[in-house]
Amino acid sequence: MASMASSTFFLSFFLLVLCLTVTAKMTYIVHMKHQDKPLSFETHHDWYSSSLQSLSSTPADSLLYSYTTAFNGFAASLDPEQAESLSKLDSVLGVYEDTIYTLHTTRTPQFLGLDTEFGLWAGHNTQQLEQASRDVIIGVLDTGVWPESKSFDDSDMPQIPSKWRGECESAPDFSPKLCNKKLIGARSFSKGYHMATGGGEIYKKPREIESPRDKDGHGTHTASTAAGSHIANASLLGYASGTARGMATQARVATYKVCWETGCFGSDILAGMDRAIQDGVDVLSLSLGGGSAPYYRDTISIGAFTAMEKGIFVSCSAGNSGPTKATLANVAPWIMTIGAGTLDRDFPAYAVLGNQIHYNGVSLYSGQGMGKKAVGLVYNKGSSSSNLCLPGSLDPALVLGKVVVCDRGTNARVEKGAVVRDAGGVGMILANTPVSGEELVADSHLLPCVAVGMKVGDLIRKYARSDPNPTAVLVFGGTVLNVRPSPVVAAFSSRGPNMVTPQILKPDVIGPGVNILAAWSEAIGPTGLAKDSRRTKFNIISGTSMSCPHISGLAALIKAAHPEWSPSAIKSALMTTAYIQDNTNSSLRDAADGSLSNPWAHGAGHVDPQKALSPGLVYDISTEEYIAFLCSLDYTIDHVRTIVKRPNITCSTKFKDPGALNYPSFSVLFGDKRVVRYTRELTNVGPARSIYKVTVNGPSTVGIAVRPRTLVFKSAGEKKRYTVTFVAKRGTSPMARSEFGSIVWGNAQNQVKSPVSFSWTLF
Repeated sequence: MASMASSTFFLSFFLLVLCLTVTAKMTYIVHMKHQDKPLSFETHHDWYSSSLQSLSSTPADSLLYSYTTAFNGFAASLDPEQAESLSKLDSVLGVYEDTIYTLHTTRTPQFLGLDTEFGLWAGHNTQQLEQASRDVIIGVLDTGVWPESKSFDDSDMPQIPSKWRGECESAPDFSPKLCNKKLIGARSFSKGYHMATGGGEIYKKPREIESPRDKDGHGTHTASTAAGSHIANASLLGYASGTARGMATQARVATYKVCWETGCFGSDILAGMDRAIQDGVDVLSLSLGGGSAPYYRDTISIGAFTAMEKGIFVSCSAGNSGPTKATLANVAPWIMTIGAGTLDRDFPAYAVLGNQIHYNGVSLYSGQGMGKKAVGLVYNKGSSSSNLCLPGSLDPALVLGKVVVCDRGTNARVEKGAVVRDAGGVGMILANTPVSGEELVADSHLLPCVAVGMKVGDLIRKYARSDPNPTAVLVFGGTVLNVRPSPVVAAFSSRGPNMVTPQILKPDVIGPGVNILAAWSEAIGPTGLAKDSRRTKFNIISGTSMSCPHISGLAALIKAAHPEWSPSAIKSALMTTAYIQDNTNSSLRDAADGSLSNPWAHGAGHVDPQKALSPGLVYDISTEEYIAFLCSLDYTIDHVRTIVKRPNITCSTKFKDPGALNYPSFSVLFGDKRVVRYTRELTNVGPARSIYKVTVNGPSTVGIAVRPRTLVFKSAGEKKRYTVTFVAKRGTSPMARSEFGSIVWGNAQNQVKSPVSFSWTLF
């Protein structure tokens, strides 16, 4: 008996050790000295394989990816000891653990002015612009694509541009024949994801099929937002009915699936960017991100630098962690960082309480309504889990047949509705808390639901707790247009300051990101919940994920109009022409609390595509200037080489201050200085003999002087410099809160605006 027990113990111990051995392996991204490849190896891939095999007990399939353009190095499956051994090799610059990134989850073209037929682009009309955009290719890194969507219809599109080197991959659920002259590429990258979920080992979990097909909906939504074809009679179950279309309806789309059930892994993202650059995309759109990290540790930043150097515009979402300050993702200056604002469209719904007070909210509920008869209203006074309507937290005896008030936060808004329905509730009032403030986001709930702001929520909570017999009925109002004020900065949109480089103002701009209608995957219901059996060709969702592809599509249009412009020039055009007044002619407001917004929330403002096509002047930035910027940071030469991928970088040229980069906005950090001085260079992209005069606006605590005050451009393409001096006035407390201002170069035709932020301390 003892012998048997002993055997059982050792067997259990062996299995435990085996499990630990299995789980100890993880993905590492290895940065190599590219130029050190021995001549005995034909390719870098061969060299990387050999480097791995030099480690003891490294299986042949440990090499996951060999990167060729976006990064000098490879991704491999290693245990910590192997990673440590590898890092000691002379040819290895760094070994980094794989990081996980997350997704930043029809009226838009009209709201942006893209459906109007007038001088969009000097000397050309809308039709000519659309024709030119047929040569522009937008690469979307996301959850894949639903190729059957009519948003990817290629009717009347000419042949695929000859520069295209990509392809559509074959998979069990995806035929390459599903691609066409609109959707010209579809690939998937999953080795990092598979490694993280036990791929290739004994105890592997069930996992998604390796396929470009979108099972989530997010990727189809973002791709169609950027460049979807015109689709008449589009709606989400009757809401937002009208014509759905992308920003650049004639541009081509290539999708790179890098996001899976458990997230988006850095090794897969880097592989997707690497491939997209080689395939020949003109624009890269990434509606995903992680926290802020030094640029040499940020996969997206590293890949985007190579893209920028090759003339590819990179647009990324800012993140959905607002309204908390310093929550931005994707802040590298060679990336366009996009925040989110509202449209002039809403989906009103009302909660009518037993005291006959009507409260306004929003909803996309499309099923059978509650009728006119009020039912009991309940707000659980017990644990916070039931207030939040977390799974399993509601007592069916208390909520059966009633409307339940649920606090917003912690779990998904649509999941709360499912929890209420499963407990027997017949409706839900989703009430905001201080974190979400007054922002209203509509959802296609599984049961009648009205979402309300914090102030209204507090009144409803008070009524539910104090009235001896509280009741409510929910009423739905469909779709309403021409909402005022709009746009408003979304409360969820991540905010500055930029914690990686405080001297670079981020986000860059905001675009439409609240309640956006676009194509959807038919593999999943509009809520994304497993228990949602509804299927729809379009969905309405919100996030900086939605604003990012708007700007990606607009960048494609600008690139079509001005194929010679650099990514930095396109970014400058979008930033300096952005507006900071809403449709009531008032300054932009913040949905979090209704207060005035500022550049840490909206950047340069809300994009204006018509003006961006003819900005007059641009702030251009060369690769060498970006390198000088990197050298001005507190990075080692090897850190800079990780990003730049050039072995001969010495940082002999650097800025005294990272804020000296020729950026279209200013972030002035005084610190222990009273004077900060920057020189900027403007390039004339308007007519010859253009004259611009400067106007400055700033707080009383700062003096601003610009020299010269007039710029005369004799020819198109001419460059002129100006110097701006910022002086913190004596007596200003070093703990003074941040202030904001602007510098505007203007004439009768153009206003070239730059926002300025002022800080006295390092946040």
